[in-house]
This record gives sequence, structure tokens and C-alpha cells, in this order.
Amino acid sequence: MASTQEKATHKNNTPSPSSSSSAQVLQNWSLAAPSEDPIPKAASMAALIRPAETIADPPATKTTTSKGISIMPRAQTSHPLDPLSAAEISVAVATVRAAGATPEVRDSMRFIEVVLVEPDKHVVALADAYFFPPFQPSLLPRTKGGPVIPSKLPPRKARLVVYNKRSNETSIWIVELSEVHAATRGGHHRGKVISSKVVPNVQPPMDAMEYAECEAVVKDFPPFREAMKKRGIEDMDLVMVDPWCAGYHSSADAPSLRLAKPLIFCRTESDCPMENGYARPVEGIHVLVDMQNMVVIEFEDRKLVPLPPADPLRNYTAGETRGGVDRSDVKPLQIIQTEGPSFRINGNFIAWQKWNFRIGFTPREGLVIYSVAYIDGSRGRRPVAHRLSFVEMVVPYGDPNDPHYRKNAFDAGEDGLGKNAHSLKKGCDCLGYIKYFDAHFTNFTGGVETIENCVCLHEEDHGILWKHQDWRTGLAEVRRSRRLTVSFICTVANYEYGFFWHFYQDGKIEAEVKLTGILSLGALQPGETRKYGTTIAPGLYAPVHQHFFVARMDMAVDCKPGEAFNQVVEVNLKVEEPGKDNVHNNAFYAEEELLRSELQAMRDCNPLTARHWIVRNTRNVNRTGQLTGFKLVPGSNCLPLAGSEAKFLRRAAFLKHNLWVTPYAHDEMYPGGEFPNQNPRVGEGLATWVKQNRSLEEADVVLWYVFGVIHIPRLEDWPVMPVDRIGFMLMPHGFFNCSPAVDVPPSTTDLELKDNDIATKPIQNVIIAKL
Repeated sequence: MASTQEKATHKNNTPSPSSSSSAQVLQNWSLAAPSEDPIPKAASMAALIRPAETIADPPATKTTTSKGISIMPRAQTSHPLDPLSAAEISVAVATVRAAGATPEVRDSMRFIEVVLVEPDKHVVALADAYFFPPFQPSLLPRTKGGPVIPSKLPPRKARLVVYNKRSNETSIWIVELSEVHAATRGGHHRGKVISSKVVPNVQPPMDAMEYAECEAVVKDFPPFREAMKKRGIEDMDLVMVDPWCAGYHSSADAPSLRLAKPLIFCRTESDCPMENGYARPVEGIHVLVDMQNMVVIEFEDRKLVPLPPADPLRNYTAGETRGGVDRSDVKPLQIIQTEGPSFRINGNFIAWQKWNFRIGFTPREGLVIYSVAYIDGSRGRRPVAHRLSFVEMVVPYGDPNDPHYRKNAFDAGEDGLGKNAHSLKKGCDCLGYIKYFDAHFTNFTGGVETIENCVCLHEEDHGILWKHQDWRTGLAEVRRSRRLTVSFICTVANYEYGFFWHFYQDGKIEAEVKLTGILSLGALQPGETRKYGTTIAPGLYAPVHQHFFVARMDMAVDCKPGEAFNQVVEVNLKVEEPGKDNVHNNAFYAEEELLRSELQAMRDCNPLTARHWIVRNTRNVNRTGQLTGFKLVPGSNCLPLAGSEAKFLRRAAFLKHNLWVTPYAHDEMYPGGEFPNQNPRVGEGLATWVKQNRSLEEADVVLWYVFGVIHIPRLEDWPVMPVDRIGFMLMPHGFFNCSPAVDVPPSTTDLELKDNDIATKPIQNVIIAKL
């Protein structure tokens, strides 16, 4: 992930010249190299985001620019948790390719993934203590005689998943990168191969290049063209072939072959600039593609189902293109931050409203949040979590008919959420002062691709934070809520998913997923209906389905690196039995149960008892003597609506419970195992790891929270599906001695609209107070 001068923008319906200049100043300060002058000549010092107030000077010699801004020389340019740069990816690919035994081996290498090898937590602590701002020596334990500070950190390493197209083998490589590689392009300098191994009996995720090639192969297959001709389609440019991974339903899907089972759709001949091809699914054609050799190995025209007629409501562009008109009475809404944002950045380090953390990005998970901590007055920096991310998602469909019963995509493990992320240059839902970050990853042939403006960081006004009016005095107090949002959006075939982490001034962290896009549909025979879906247009229906997401949270509540002092407690509300302790039959209380082991910690949500879970520090107490903690509060949730022998549950056994807890292990990252594509092994991953039944009474705990939503499609979900939101909260529970919200100052606005002006004046949301 990287950021460039253009990435900090003030986004409004009507740009403000003053805010644009503030954006440029922030960008120049936050990203300046030691040799650069970080302030433009015309810039005002007042427009800077107070770097000296939160980014402390390190215990080292500092240099000063002509403008008086301190710039710290650093021994290393990349923090140990920074995503690999484009140059580092190029070097890693060149190193592995050069290590191929023969020219044939080198030519057949396809690069699925190149990611950072995340270092041990003590290396991260060392980097944050002495090598990178804000320089936090308190992260390291005190030692007799003082700390021993090395002159440099261990070299960064890259981990590569490589698919050999010739042999159909998957291998994992570890490459060591030196500091020089961060500035090297074109592979002129190579890294050092630390290890390599072949992983048997697996298939790695599919790649966009493979999908494009598969579509071309199917369109050129003569029996397929003949089948489409029967349906009245001869122009192959109208045909859409969406390759889906085969999953695993029987030994025929074994990973000895790299398989795809495409779904077919067809556009209509129209002049619409964005014709919705998903409105016309092609039913009855079975295609199986060998993705290694790019050949169709099975084809059958099983049933002739007429194409759904061209629905005039099918498209989603401007109203005129679909026979309607767009709304004309929506007035501008401007988000104006006259003094710039309240957040401060240094590379991938973010500081805002006592929160600080680092941003990362991987091709599989997308956005990763590292080293989450809260600056709590005299208590200093208090860790909350080491690593937060969404590690898997599964979308099982509830229609037993072909081909829908096979639709159970693992969108992270089979495709990659990060690799399918959007460049928000093409459309961003954020308003206000925005800081963007780029993401780099490898393509199938080893080239480096960059998603510009991939991650969005911005503040949002979030209504009332707290309010109270004293009826005796008539005095009132009110505080508005501000939250910091970090997000990215990806497209997987027809669906869009937005992933958001929100940080609040009262100490809460919210994880939110927004689901939108276009439904995956099926065609109907004339007069046919399906009980497993909703008819949404003539000849067209949308099957019922579910979406499941898995958040992996490596917690560190009040734990410094190397400490393992957390435990998890389940809380349920209980109604007191009638008797002498409940003579009025109104009593209820919160009952706690310590989850002592992994098998005991396989838990489900229960809204009837307001069930939630608290991660506590076993050795740190608040002023009332209670253990400090953060609690996981579920939002709406569900479990799989499928029988226990459902085929997709072989690979997704982790969906059987909403919560799993494990002690930290560096190689336990993905709940369905690293390679869920065509995985024949039952219960690989989380469901197998917990069988060790390791102790959780005092541990470095990892929470795996599984949350899902059931989609019973409506007519109103056509032709586009309005955003559906699901998620959960991490809330302080005894972590603070009083509410952090009490010290949030009042916010003011400089514009009030009169009642008779509302219909004609633009609505401005003006944020003036800089908190």
C-alpha cells in the first residue's frame, strides 16, 4: 500500500479552494521524505495538522528544514507491518523466477499472491518503540541496565504462492528482502530464497487473467455457440461467461484438475452504456473448463429454457436509458471541514481522537488494521488489538436446482477480496476531507498492478454522542459524535461488498459490511415458479441465499507485546427465580461464565439473553477493582440454513458457530484453511485446530466472529440491490474509569435553515470544531 501527493483530497459536491490547499499541505507534510521541504512556499503553517502534538520526537538526532519542521532520519524506510511496495513485489517475483530449475519451470510459473511475512510481535514492538514515530519505548519491558537497541530491524520477507501451470502444482516460497530492494525496480537486484515447498492436493485461488481466458475459450467452443444459436443468440459479444470455482461436491471435483463451472448470461442489443447482462441468465447449459490447459472438458445442453425477455427496468444507468427519469429534487449536501481533518498520518500510521493504529492491505483479506491502541491520559498507550481483518466470506444459495446448488462461493479464499478491490477514483461514497491509500499486488504472470485510491480514510459526523438537560435548571448539554472510518469496496462478479472499520470518540470500534450490487438470477420456463426464490420480473427469479463473513480479531487488551494475559467471558442475562430474592418477580442479572478451553468457546448468539463476550485482562484492574476489558456485542446474525450434511459445510465447518476462540498461532490465519478451492478435506482449518482444546484461561486470544445475513429477494431489489448492512461492535467494558465521551467539546454550525427555506436552499452539514 502506498500514498501519493494526489491521495489527500477534500471531496464535496462543490470543491472548496481553501480546503484543497489544506489537503495539499497535509499531504506534503505527512509524506515528505527526509530530504524534501514538506511545506509549499504559499502554504500557511496554521493549515498543518499539528504533527508535534501527537507525533513525538524520537531519542535521536533530528534535522530541520528551512521552514523549521523536524524531519527524522530513519534507519529503515518501511515499517515491519507496511504492505510490500511495488518494488519489493517485483524483486520477490524475480527472485523466485530465477530460482526455477529449468526455463520450462520458470515460464510456467504463475503468481497467485505475494504478501508480507508479518514479523513476530516483539519485532513490531521494537520498531514502534525506537525506529518509527510516534516512538513508544513503553512498549518494551524494562530491563536491568536499560534496553539494548539494535542498529537495524530484521530484513523484511515476502511470501509467494506460486502455481505451476505446466505441472499443476502449488508451492509456497519465502524470500528475504534487503533495504536496497525497497528502491529497486525491474528485478536488477534479487532477494534471497529462504525456503520453498510444494503443497500437495490443493488448488490456489483463481485469477482475473484466468477468468478472462476462460470466457474466451467458452465463447469459441463450437457446441456452445450452437447452443446459444438455439436461444437466438449469434453475437458472442453479447454473451457473458462468469467462471465460478467448482467447489467440492464429490471426487469429480478433486484438486487433481483445476476446474471452473461457468454461469452464462446474455446482454440485449441496446444502446445503453451499461447494459445489465445479469438480467438475462442462460439456463440449461452445463460447462466444465480445465483451467490449467484452458479447454472445455464437459459440455451438455441439458434443457432449453427461453431467455428472459428484455425487462425495461433491467438497467441502472441514467433514467432516460431505461424509460424513466431521475429525481430532480435532491439538493446538494456539502461536508465542509474548514480547518482540515482531525486525524494525523505518518506513512500508514494513523492518529485520531486518542486512537492510533496502522493500515495494511493484502490481496486476500483486503484492509487490515494493526496495533490498535488508545491514549488514555496518565495511563498512556493502552493496547486493544494487534490485528483486525475479515479473513473469509461464504455465500451459500438455497435453491437445490442446477446450477444454483453449486453456488457457494468462498470470495476471500477462492478469489481474494483485496485483489477485487475498487479504485475509488471510479466512484467513492465518502464525503469530506479524504485520505486515500494505494494497494499493490501481483498479477498472474508476475507483473505488479496498483489499485489507486484503494483504501479511504475520512471522518464522519454521526449524530448525537450524548445529551442531557437538567429539568430543574433548564441547562442542557449536547455533544455531537465524530467517527473515523477506514474502508474499501470490492466487486466479486455481480455483488459489491464494502468493508468498514469505524472508530468512535467513546472508545467503541464498529465493524460493518455493506452489501449491494446486482442479484445472481435464474431463468424460468413460461408459467413456472420456484419456491426457493422470488420472481422479480417475467421469466426471471432470484434464489434465496445467505452471506457469511468471518472477522479475525487478534486481541491484546492492555497487553504489551509478549504478554498473554487475556481471557474470554460469556455474559447472559438471567431472570431471577421467584422467591425471597425476587419477591416482586422483576429481578434479572448478568451471569458470567469463563470460557476455559477452545471446545467450550464454540458459541452461538442468543438475543433472548443479550449474549455477548468480554475479553478481559487478567492482571489489570480499573478504579473499582474490576478487570479491564472490551466486549464483543453482536449485531443481527444467523446460522447456515442447511442440513448438517450439506456439501458446502465440508469446507465451511466454521459456519456452524458464531464465535470461536483460539490461542494465537502464527500459522492459523484462515478459518477454512489456506486453500478452500476444491478442498476435499473435511473441516480443515478452524474446526480442526480447536480439537487440540488448548487452554484459554490466560492466553494471547484470537476471536473468530462469524456473522451472516439471509437474503430473501424483494421486487425492490431489482435491478439494483440497495445497501444492506451487518456488523458488530467492540465496546470498552470496565476499560476506562469513566466515559471517554465526557470530554468531547461542543460542535457548532454556522448555517441554520428557516422552515420556509428548506425546499429551495441547499443543505450544508458544516463541521467547524476541530476536536
